Amino acid sequence: MIESLSFLATGAGGISGIWQLIVQDFANIGSPAVLSAFGQVLMIDIMLAGDNAIVVGALAAGLPAEQRRKVILIGIIAALVLRIVFALMVTQLMQVVGLIFAGGLLLLWVSWRMYREISHSGESAGSEEIEGDERSGLKAARSFAGAAWAVALADVSMSLDNVLAVAGAAREHPGILIVGLLLSVALMGIAANFIARYIDRYRWIAWVGLLVILWVAGRMIYDGIVDHEVGVLQYFMEPSAAPAD
Repeated sequence: MIESLSFLATGAGGISGIWQLIVQDFANIGSPAVLSAFGQVLMIDIMLAGDNAIVVGALAAGLPAEQRRKVILIGIIAALVLRIVFALMVTQLMQVVGLIFAGGLLLLWVSWRMYREISHSGESAGSEEIEGDERSGLKAARSFAGAAWAVALADVSMSLDNVLAVAGAAREHPGILIVGLLLSVALMGIAANFIARYIDRYRWIAWVGLLVILWVAGRMIYDGIVDHEVGVLQYFMEPSAAPAD
């Protein structure tokens, strides 16, 4: 998986090289492997963009209307910027030992929160600006500073997870990875609130998305353990014996 990201580190011949990778992958979109990777990436981007908006709205719900709108705007802009930053750093991120494993665990936490939202097990006040956040189960912050801090932490976690999950799902398909990262940024910046509303209306989309995210989380955890370059298992293996003089 790490080798497939080398195009980002080298520049892949500039824009033309990146475009060639995209065309190469999408020319084989009928292949089950390529189609499956693209479907997973698309679902991850949709679900995490909507979930990010829901979390931001829920955390800001307890504030006066003017402050609430500011926190929501700050949260969405921060998530957009963080996704861009993490997308540009994806090669370096994927090479950090243990980060894929940690990303998989974070994705499991996101899945649990999504499950609570889908099953309506946690009711909260919600913000008028975001539809669906009233079932987030998250407690609203009591002050503007508290809400802004909570939203910032959530944005960092979910933006990092979004980028790592897309990279984990795309795996050996760099063209799909590029498109997935661009979609992640575009959906968060343009359509996050719309997606949250749509998912709230059509609950089956949320269940399908949850299953896809669980699958990707499992693969990330597995790769994060056994991968010979970034897996945590290497910490527990004895170093190879030094060659004799």
